[in-house]
Amino acid sequence: MVDTLLHLVRRTTWGPTPGLLEEVAAVGPARWLEQQLDPSRIPDEACDRFLTLFPKLNRTLQQVRAQERWGDARTMQQLSYATIGRYCWSRRQLFEVMCDFWSNHLNVTNTVPAFFADRHDYDATVVRPHALGRFADMLLASSRHPAMLRYLDGGVSRKEAPNQNYGREVLELHTLGIDGGYTETDMKACARVMTGWCFRGDGTAIFDPRRHDAGAVRVAGWSAPDHDPASGPQVQADLLLFLARHPSTARSLATKLVRRFVSDDPQPDLVAQLARVYLDNDTAVAPVLRALFASPAFAASAGTKTRRPLEGLVAAVRALGAQPGRTGAGGADAIFIAARGLGHGPLLWPAPNGFPDVATAWSSAGSTMRRWNATWELTSRRKPDNLVWPENSNLATRIAGCRTWGQFLARLVATLLFRPATQPEIDALLRLCGRSSETPLSENDPWLAQRLGDLSAIVLCAPGHMER
Repeated sequence: MVDTLLHLVRRTTWGPTPGLLEEVAAVGPARWLEQQLDPSRIPDEACDRFLTLFPKLNRTLQQVRAQERWGDARTMQQLSYATIGRYCWSRRQLFEVMCDFWSNHLNVTNTVPAFFADRHDYDATVVRPHALGRFADMLLASSRHPAMLRYLDGGVSRKEAPNQNYGREVLELHTLGIDGGYTETDMKACARVMTGWCFRGDGTAIFDPRRHDAGAVRVAGWSAPDHDPASGPQVQADLLLFLARHPSTARSLATKLVRRFVSDDPQPDLVAQLARVYLDNDTAVAPVLRALFASPAFAASAGTKTRRPLEGLVAAVRALGAQPGRTGAGGADAIFIAARGLGHGPLLWPAPNGFPDVATAWSSAGSTMRRWNATWELTSRRKPDNLVWPENSNLATRIAGCRTWGQFLARLVATLLFRPATQPEIDALLRLCGRSSETPLSENDPWLAQRLGDLSAIVLCAPGHMER
C-alpha cells in the first residue's frame, strides 16, 4: 500500500513532505485525489501567508504600467518567487502541478521586458482559473490576453498584413498538434481570422474591427462566411472552440498528459482512452485526470519517470521540511536562482513550446553536475538563510534510537526518500563514511557531527530522489 501511495504522491505533487503519505493513507488515496481536484476547498493558510510577501502580484495591468517604467523586472521577479513558493509549500499540489503543465503548454516566457508588466496577470487570469477546468475556456482566455498577444505578435496582426506567429502556434502547439492534419493554408487562414487585436495606452487589449479580416475563410474543416468586422471576436471564439473540441486536439493533449504523468513514450491505447474522455466531457480537464490516475498503465508506471531539475530541487526542499521565512522573498528567491542556474527556472522557457518533459532532455553530465551542486548548497550548507529549517532534522533526532551506522543510514534514506533504503544504497553510504553496518553509532563521532548535511545531500543527489 505504501508503494502505491508513494507513486501517486510522487506523480501528483512536487514531492512528498514529512507526514504527507500518512495524510493520504488516512483519508484514502481516492478521496485525497478528489480533494486535490477541487483545490478551492483545501485550506492553504501557510502558502497564503507566504504570498503576502509579493504585493505587486495583486495589481492590475493598468496599475503596473502606471507605477513602473517599461522593463522594470520587479513584478516579474515576484511572480517567479511566488511560483517557486507555491510549488514548495501549497497544499493544493495537483493544482500547482497542472498550473506548471498549462504554463508550458500555453507558454508565455517571463524573461523578456515586453512581458514584465503582463505575465503575472496571465498567470492569474488565464492559467490558474482554468488549470482544472475546461481547456476551451483557457484557450480563449489565452488568445485575448495582452501577454500572449505580445508574445506571438497577435497585437500587431491586421487585415493588410496578418502576422502568422499565433496562427501557426495555436494549431501546431496549442491545439491540433504538429501531426494534427492542418496545412500551411490552414495556418495562414487562421492568422487572418485572428486579426483585429491591438493595445490601449494602458497596455490592455482591445479589438478594433477596422483591423480585422472579415472575409470568408476555412481552417481545418471549420469555415466562416463573409461577416461584419465587429463580429470578429465571436468568429475567433467559434474557431477556437472548434479547435479545442477537435479529435486531433484531444489526442495531442492526452499525449502530453500521459507523458507528464505516466511515460516518456505515451501508450497509444491510454492516449486514445483519455482523448475520448476529453471529448465526452467537452474539454474538461478533471475527468481526464481521473481516468488517467485510475488506469492500469499509471499503476504500472512506478519508477519509470524522472524528475526534471526544478522538480528535483523543489522535492528536496519538501523532503527536508523547510518552510518559508517571513521576510524578503521567504527563501524562494534563493531556490529560484538555483533553479534558473539549472536551466529550469519556472516560466523562463523562451520558446513557445515550453520546457521538455522527457528525461533525455535533461540527462547530460553538465546538467547532472549543476543539480548536484545546487542540492549540495541547499542541503549541506542550507544556503537560503531565511528558510525555516525544522528542528527534527538535527543530529540528535536523526540518530535517536539507532545503535549502529547501518540502522542510522537506513533511517536517513527512508526519511528523505519516503521508502525503505535498498541494500546497495546503504552499502554505498557505508563505504563513503568508512564504517561498517555494525559500527557503533555515537553522537560524539566527529565525522558524523560535521557531515550530517553532506550525507543528506548525497541521498538527495542520488537517482532514488529523482524518481517522479
